[in-house]
Amino acid sequence: MTKLADMIRNHPQARWIGMALIAVALLALPFVLIQAGTAWVRITNLAILFVLLSLGLNIVVGFAGLLDLGYIAFYAVGAYVYALLASPHFNIHWPWWAILPIGAAVACFFGVVLGTPTLKLRGDYLAIVTLGFGEIIRIFMNNLSEPFNLTNGPKGVSSIDPINFFGISFGNTSTLGPLQFNEATKYYFFLLGVLMLVIVINLRLQDSRIGRAWEAIREDEIAARAMGINTTRMKLLAFAMGASFGGISGAIFSSIQGFISPESFVLNESVMVLAMVVLGGMGNIWGVILGAILLSFVPEILRYTVDPAQRMIFGRSIIDPEVFRMLLFGLAMVVVMLVRPAGLWPSAVRKRELAREDDDVPVPTPTPAP
Repeated sequence: MTKLADMIRNHPQARWIGMALIAVALLALPFVLIQAGTAWVRITNLAILFVLLSLGLNIVVGFAGLLDLGYIAFYAVGAYVYALLASPHFNIHWPWWAILPIGAAVACFFGVVLGTPTLKLRGDYLAIVTLGFGEIIRIFMNNLSEPFNLTNGPKGVSSIDPINFFGISFGNTSTLGPLQFNEATKYYFFLLGVLMLVIVINLRLQDSRIGRAWEAIREDEIAARAMGINTTRMKLLAFAMGASFGGISGAIFSSIQGFISPESFVLNESVMVLAMVVLGGMGNIWGVILGAILLSFVPEILRYTVDPAQRMIFGRSIIDPEVFRMLLFGLAMVVVMLVRPAGLWPSAVRKRELAREDDDVPVPTPTPAP
């Protein structure tokens, strides 16, 4: 069995065959999931959105080593930019391809706004400041309805335009031969395309001079500065790049939902995205994707299984399914972090760091001179 696995792995076409199989599986996935209900396609779309958010936060936390607890603020900024430019709120209906870059640029600007006063902060202090920034953005969205109604306050913005791709509206069902593409399926393929682009950008960033500079800052900022790296510019660039991905994700979320309000961007969402990055493996793009998928799907699977399982075993529901679901979810997180503190799929650098910390190297005691 081992020889067969090695032979397949060393085959010159193994990589391309594997990529082709993954592509076929991803293309067929929504048509398989829809057999169990459209809800699962929508859950998959939400999981892809969380993957996009996690990849953006990974630039800040995983690459540059800057703890950000207010990342959901950039998600909110992108969502509101799309909502205000593609809804009856201001009677503006711009196309999505014009709004997405604007949403990314506005979120990028707010990333620089957050990064500039926090350049000298690290660790807990940086986390507290970013947490406050996220809450400030949410409170602003909640109160910017007077004297000028910008965000419509807690009522939110409704009737947001769906994406229209080359004349194909994502707000209704279309037919292509024997295949039917409903709203959720169309957004799935659109999100998949955006995700592929974001992954390529992340891979290129990680292997570039900028990515290596971020890694140097994460390991030792003083040493990085001594080696000639402009740490100020690199930190601001990390905040800006991470925020832009958050803004794009928020804009797509706004078009999918058709309605947004400040309650969609609470602190719990920031914590969840950070948990995805930490669970998957900070600094490793594929690990972050794995963490985001698991933390998106596991709670939903438990939602559909906890209550039926209790009724089958005890004949009735003893514990509230929502409470029990989060209890199991939290317990699983604790166990995983105890067993694999570097994450499920850590980066090679992070893995070596933890291995060095675990190795107890005995310090030789000096022998007295005769």
